[in-house]
Amino acid sequence: MTWRLGLVAGEPSGDLIASRVLAGLSRRDPAMRPEGIGGPNLSAQGMDVWHPMHALTVFGYVDAFKRLPSLLRIYHDVKSRWLREPPQLFLGVDAPDFNFRLENRLKRAGIPTVHFVGPSIWAWRYERIRHIRESVSHMLVLFPFEEAIYRKEGIPVTYVGHPLADAIPMTPDRAAARRRLQISDNARVLAILPGSRSSEVRLIAPRFLQAAQIMQKRDPSLQFVVPMVNEARKLEFETALAQYPVNHLQILLSSTQSGIQTDPTAWLALEACDAALVASGTATLETALFKRPMVISYAVSPMIRRVMGWKSGQERPYLPWVGLPNILLNDFVVPELIQEDATPEKLASAMWGLLDNASLCEQIQNRFAEMHHTLKCDTPTRVAQALEHIVHDGV
Repeated sequence: MTWRLGLVAGEPSGDLIASRVLAGLSRRDPAMRPEGIGGPNLSAQGMDVWHPMHALTVFGYVDAFKRLPSLLRIYHDVKSRWLREPPQLFLGVDAPDFNFRLENRLKRAGIPTVHFVGPSIWAWRYERIRHIRESVSHMLVLFPFEEAIYRKEGIPVTYVGHPLADAIPMTPDRAAARRRLQISDNARVLAILPGSRSSEVRLIAPRFLQAAQIMQKRDPSLQFVVPMVNEARKLEFETALAQYPVNHLQILLSSTQSGIQTDPTAWLALEACDAALVASGTATLETALFKRPMVISYAVSPMIRRVMGWKSGQERPYLPWVGLPNILLNDFVVPELIQEDATPEKLASAMWGLLDNASLCEQIQNRFAEMHHTLKCDTPTRVAQALEHIVHDGV
């Protein structure tokens, strides 16, 4: 018997993992028919895409305000369609601001709602748990410690592992990556990842480049690889590079095939490097899964910092760490330099503290390997099994 799956994925990462989930579901249950909001990967799996996922993508508070009318139109369109013809199940993938509101309305109409990738309530705005309880029938979480949080609050939850841990090799091939980049096996290579958003590149890249200049004065042969997600970010980075020039630096640009992104260029940079200077975010987890020592850094403008504090009602996260690897390992395994501490001098000093300490690097790599094993769970299969169970047996 045919059954319909409502689905909203609002980011490229969500489009990719949701497409893998659909591939597994389709093999196990060919009667499933997905529909909703997604990108090229979901479309390639046969999903009826009502709106493209980029329609939900916003960068920061100002962009969200400008895009509010179109976001509301899309919201009311998908909501009214699913209320008229309810799907057997709704799956929201990340995009919490959009999906939780939609899930709340659908759940009140009797439609089971599943949310995959929980927001970081363990770091910011724990009070959101009340809205999640009202909106979500079942949570699917990426990290083991999240299960206890939702169970304590009476929310059905399943830990499904992290899709990046399935996709990134347990033993990276540094030599092969360097051959692709035409870098010598004997070179000392540092990856620089200043973020994927315009505001991040404009604010963080100059600090990272000045740190690279300081390090290159100490070792003129030091090489750098810098992955960029698109041409716009590349141009912004090149503007900073013109102001703070660095020798032996390669900029790598992500590519697509038939509109579908191949393995991120960041992965090639991380596989090839000895260590990395990384803006806080998912890139820190990717770096850890590649077993590369890193320095984590982040900075926002004073205005954005005030807005974040006003919206969250707190000046700092609940946890003492901001980087996902440190959070998952419950320890300052790698240095974090945030806001006022993110000076070029401190960044360069912290990087040398890693590059010149082989024993410390080995310890870090061993901790990251343990973390990788914990997160590697065949996430698409676990998600597909959880959805099947909910559809056929209830939440």
